[in-house]
Amino acid sequence: MDGFTISNANKFLQTGNLNINQSSQNETSPIQSIESVPGDKSFADTLKNAISEVNQLQQTSNKKMQELAVGRTDNVADVMITAEKADIALRVMVQVRNKVIDAYNEIMRMQV
Repeated sequence: MDGFTISNANKFLQTGNLNINQSSQNETSPIQSIESVPGDKSFADTLKNAISEVNQLQQTSNKKMQELAVGRTDNVADVMITAEKADIALRVMVQVRNKVIDAYNEIMRMQV
């Protein structure tokens, strides 16, 4: 499936390069796509893991920004890359949340 999917977003967050045409079957990502989730993990566990990974990215970004602000580091590029990774991860998580809410609302509108 072509396009910007969760697994492609993870690849982009890890490498900074999005090549959709390449197969990424052997790569492991912090946030697994729904197709690669083992049968023993529930949707809730997968969602909790994804949220914790996004939270970790946000905390790392905040730490690097504080280090830049107090003068412990002068690597502005690294700080900006970390901030953008955290921002993209948060945006993807919000979109996933929106899709889950839409699916829930659609199920609630179904007549039984």
